[in-house]
Amino acid sequence: MSEATAAAIHGSTALFTDKYELTMLEASLADGSGDRPCVFEVFARRLPNGRRYGVVAGTGRLLDALATFSFGDDELASVSEFLAPGTVEWLRDFRFSGDIDGYREGDFYFPGSPILSVSGTFAECVLLETLALSIFNHDSAVASAAARMVSVADGRTLIEMGSRRTHEEAAVAATRAAYLAGFDSTSNLEAARRFGIPAAGTAAHAFTLLHTTSAGRDEASAFRSQVETLGVDTTLLVDTYDITAGVNTAIEVAGTGLGAVRIDSGDLGVLARQVRAQLDGLGATGTQIVMSGDLDEYGIAGLRAEPVDAYGVGTSVVTGSGAPTAGMVYKLVEVAGIPVEKRSAAKESRGGAKKAVRYARRSGTLVEEVVYPAHLDRVPDGDGSVVQDLTIPLVRGGRPVGDLPTLEESRRFLAQGMVSLPWEGMTLSAGDPAIPTRFVRAG
Repeated sequence: MSEATAAAIHGSTALFTDKYELTMLEASLADGSGDRPCVFEVFARRLPNGRRYGVVAGTGRLLDALATFSFGDDELASVSEFLAPGTVEWLRDFRFSGDIDGYREGDFYFPGSPILSVSGTFAECVLLETLALSIFNHDSAVASAAARMVSVADGRTLIEMGSRRTHEEAAVAATRAAYLAGFDSTSNLEAARRFGIPAAGTAAHAFTLLHTTSAGRDEASAFRSQVETLGVDTTLLVDTYDITAGVNTAIEVAGTGLGAVRIDSGDLGVLARQVRAQLDGLGATGTQIVMSGDLDEYGIAGLRAEPVDAYGVGTSVVTGSGAPTAGMVYKLVEVAGIPVEKRSAAKESRGGAKKAVRYARRSGTLVEEVVYPAHLDRVPDGDGSVVQDLTIPLVRGGRPVGDLPTLEESRRFLAQGMVSLPWEGMTLSAGDPAIPTRFVRAG
């Protein structure tokens, strides 16, 4: 997305923040500490219950939002209600001028992975906390859930159709994250426009019900209208009334070349077998079966052995399938080269700027992730023989670096990465992270 497009969508993103970031800014400017060089890191202390890995998502959206993170007259008028005039003037000229490094979008993360490192003065870095966390916590939660669905779909088509189950802007962001994770298309036209994601959709039950007359139900008229308008390759929704009758009517109207039928309710496994046998008996051997209706990764896994060609997933994917946030935090880890860390029980942090590598066997299977101080001259030894550096430059001097991975490239990167996870890390059952994370302190 270009800066012009981001500006048209968001206007300014400067108030996508919490008040205490601006009050901390004011205090730090007043006592002179706001100019101290600092490093903040984004990480998750733990994975959501039952998860074996997380997927980094939201990097591209953060960079777009950063481009419009400035205070215009409207934003300044709002903050001037509680900030001193000197702070307001400082904000008038504010543009982030620091550096950001991070894991590639579409990479995995595990407990403690330093997925984002933000360097600059305290004053400019502290302002980005809420913006960064709101994007990464949402997008990574959706992408992590979506990746689990993709892994059990076994190559079958996945359609994201959750727009009506979340906030309108969250729906667009969720679609992007699901597509990154391997979903094939979306029902959301704004996501299709904004990110170039293929759009899919035909008709709802309302269209079939619309064709009811004083003479009664007329499913055939609804199907005929749809086929005449959208072509025989369309998908007909056959469970408005009786599924068996609906399938018969669909083939009578469209012929054996009908693209697909969709079933949105009932015992989907049983229905898939019955409908496949019925379609084949009618000669529609090429007509596909699309299943939808409150599916999640467990439901998809349960249908793995059934004759299903595509899945439509709504609520579960846009809400992270039970884990709507990735639980990431944004913590100060270094001040003027001095490591700092939080000691609070169950909310600890590890001081100092960090880098990370991942070790793998020669087969490509991941073995462990090693997080180490950024100032070390050499990468620590690890278990395995292949070393993958995890951190790449994202922003330098406040500007995104050139040639960053596109959404399509990140999507392919994740697909390739999925085959590197140990097999036990791919299961849906609860357990330890797919690989351990080892932390090396400065010696």
